[in-house]
Amino acid sequence: MAFEPPRRLVRALGETAPEGDDWLAKLPEVAERAVAQREFAVERVQVPGGRSSLVILVRTAEGAPAVLKLAPRRARPEGERAALAHWGGRGAVQLREDLAEGAEGGVLLLERLHPDVSVRSLPEAKALLEAAGTLRRLWVEPPASHPFETVAERTGRQAEAMRAGAAADAEVAPLVDAALAVRAELLAEPPERRLLHGTFRQSKVLAGDRMPWLAVGPDPVVGESAFDLARLVRDRVEDLIAQPSGASTTRRRIKRLAESLEVDQERLRGWTLFRAVESGVRARRVGREQDAELLLEFAGWL
Repeated sequence: MAFEPPRRLVRALGETAPEGDDWLAKLPEVAERAVAQREFAVERVQVPGGRSSLVILVRTAEGAPAVLKLAPRRARPEGERAALAHWGGRGAVQLREDLAEGAEGGVLLLERLHPDVSVRSLPEAKALLEAAGTLRRLWVEPPASHPFETVAERTGRQAEAMRAGAAADAEVAPLVDAALAVRAELLAEPPERRLLHGTFRQSKVLAGDRMPWLAVGPDPVVGESAFDLARLVRDRVEDLIAQPSGASTTRRRIKRLAESLEVDQERLRGWTLFRAVESGVRARRVGREQDAELLLEFAGWL
């Protein structure tokens, strides 16, 4: 069959692809080879799918349901493989096999979950509760010799891009200054060192058979729990912005999540500010102006 990449994947990778990158052009060939080598039976390509990988629902030669995931090297599939192997199915989808594809990108074979049923489909309060419970299971000690970025390293790269964005756009400069200042304070005394999901949000938690809810799609990083939880705070940001009480609802959400997961409330607020500003500046840089406005307004509440 033809492995047509979903439009969301094409658009998202087009925003970040370095000049001359041809991963998308090679993707159908890589997918066909991965399927043929293992004699998989293809059911369908998951649409809309992810923003950094092609997800194909397959059955193995033995008839077992599975997911074939193909990602470019810049999406760090080797980090995802290492994190999933370390978690061993506790709170996250299980890695069934790593099907390396050389320079073309990583190919992973994963446990099949229910791809169309995420925690986001639940009412908001229940969704936050289930997502937080899943996240708690992922926060473990990293392997002794791990391959993962630290929070300091990742946010350091992001900080450089944020400074460039502020230099080009005076409107965002005050928020960038505030976000960079709080980052410096938070990194001065990091309280813990845990393996984190890295991009955790409600849509990254899918229904499963082995457990009710399991996380997928990590971009793992090592650091403090508050950094991971910060992305969950702004879930459904469009709904928060639309509420007259959005700012107070956000403050209550920070308090509730911090208390339920035993995370320092001020550190959670600080990382929520940094991550919202970073995402907002990045959205503006690639022309997603509506997303940028939502994120930067949300950041202003913090």
